[in-house]
Amino acid sequence: MKKILLIGACGQIGTELVIELRKRFGAQCVIAADVHDMENNQFLGGEYTKLDVLNKEQVSSYVIKNKITEVYLLAALLSATAEKNPDFAWKLNMEGLFTILDLAKEGYLKKIFWPSSIAVFGPTTPKDLTPQYTIMEPSTVYGISKQAGERWCEYYFNNFGVDVRSIRYPGLISYTSLPGGGTTDYAVDIFYHAKKEGKYTSFLSENTKLPMMFMEDAIRATIELMEAPIENIKIRSSYNLGGISFTPKTLSEEIKKHISEFEITYNQDFRQKIADSWPNSIDDSFAKNDWNWREQFTLEKMVSEMLRHVDISKI
Repeated sequence: MKKILLIGACGQIGTELVIELRKRFGAQCVIAADVHDMENNQFLGGEYTKLDVLNKEQVSSYVIKNKITEVYLLAALLSATAEKNPDFAWKLNMEGLFTILDLAKEGYLKKIFWPSSIAVFGPTTPKDLTPQYTIMEPSTVYGISKQAGERWCEYYFNNFGVDVRSIRYPGLISYTSLPGGGTTDYAVDIFYHAKKEGKYTSFLSENTKLPMMFMEDAIRATIELMEAPIENIKIRSSYNLGGISFTPKTLSEEIKKHISEFEITYNQDFRQKIADSWPNSIDDSFAKNDWNWREQFTLEKMVSEMLRHVDISKI
């Protein structure tokens, strides 16, 4: 029987992934874990356990004792936050991965999901329809750690047969959790300000084009990858995943179709330099060919959903 442990369950992806995994496999099969104290009812009544991913002995003991079969390792420090604390970002983003990879190497886990990011690319990477295999010279701590992680995932598969699977996520857009310190988080924050104040100041320039994805598509992609037959998974570093590429200006114009008085202004900060090093759009043909990935949300559909569901009382 599946026994899934999701580490980093309180984050932007983890919150929604726990819910969807429990819908599919049953609450008793999916354990949410994070470093925070948390009431179980915040995760649909399923089990929650407090785990520090940097405590190797604690995590290993829990996985072995509870006969965990799959781990989704989502604990990480995101791009903009990581730049403020590079030492801790590297430690958090790498040490937890080694703990989980080693557990699988030793036979305690059957399958691992570990997320990568478009941050693995850099200013020398082709910006339009960025290929699966291309120049990767990341210029951020987050990107460097993700690139290193990709190489280690591939190494553990090639040398020890560890079934580790990964996606290079684009910017993710969701209405269930507040922005978490990423460079693409303007595309979440903008909806709260649009509904509450009718205006927003973007920390990226109006023509900064980045690949984005509505969270529902990202969650579905993650589970589809993990449920795909092992023989279909040809890439063990991380799969490119495309989505909707747009600029702050394009996004604001779509919002104005719903909120006519909405206004956007621009005041670039340090995150502009990070965004400038990332692609404009992604070629995800390998994901489409290998495990039949298909996105479902257009920009129009995503904006409509966000404005319908964003809860301005959260800010």
